[in-house]
Amino acid sequence: MSNSPNLAVPGVPQGPWSLFLDIDGTLLEHAAHPDAVVVSDELRTLLARLEAQLDGALAFITGRSIAAVDHLFQPLRLRAAGLYGLEHRLARDGPVEAAGEPADIAALADEIATELDNADVYIERKGPILAIHTRAAPHLLQRATQLVEQALDRLPAGYRVLAGNAGVELMPLEAAKGAAIRRFLQIPAFMGRRPVFLGDDTSDENGFETVNEWDGISVRIKPQGSTAALFGLAGVDAALAWLDEMSRREAAQAAKLAATSK
Repeated sequence: MSNSPNLAVPGVPQGPWSLFLDIDGTLLEHAAHPDAVVVSDELRTLLARLEAQLDGALAFITGRSIAAVDHLFQPLRLRAAGLYGLEHRLARDGPVEAAGEPADIAALADEIATELDNADVYIERKGPILAIHTRAAPHLLQRATQLVEQALDRLPAGYRVLAGNAGVELMPLEAAKGAAIRRFLQIPAFMGRRPVFLGDDTSDENGFETVNEWDGISVRIKPQGSTAALFGLAGVDAALAWLDEMSRREAAQAAKLAATSK
């Protein structure tokens, strides 16, 4: 695991490749509230173009629900793993394998909302995952983390706490981006392709490790501290510029192949 924030910029993937994308902090700048982000038409166009160029081998790997992702990127309904892999859409425009909210997690969400009682803290209820966003109230991150850690003792076995850059989440153990990526790699659209994964946060590290195991390209956006990622990009703008460059290279290669086949 690298401790350097000065990771090399990723090169051009050689041969067929697939693309896995975190959303917040990777494709979109973080906002104080998850609903405050805006997707540009340019980003929609870029994603649709890449998805076509990769013959469908593109998927979101995100902590958001797939319903939230669809709302953001409408009318696009790309392949996606939501809630860290507790939800899946394995085909573009296909059905979603969804996850419901257990009663004990619902009760805990109400309890934490009462305990923190701060308008700048956003408690996001994502089925079996409970996320507490403290970006607008950083002084409450430690207290929020304590509350979810204490809750582990009285919840059923099988939950873990994941601390992020500006919040904390409680989730089932099986919620892991690496497992979600592995599932996609086993379906026809992705098989035989070198995986590329872009992410920016603690929750993406498991995905980086999985992609490294598959001899892929793991890219941490705005790397800070230790990371399993082998490459880095300075921020969201750099990530979008790199993706645009990859799309342009794919287009040029396709044009070259078309010319030589005439």
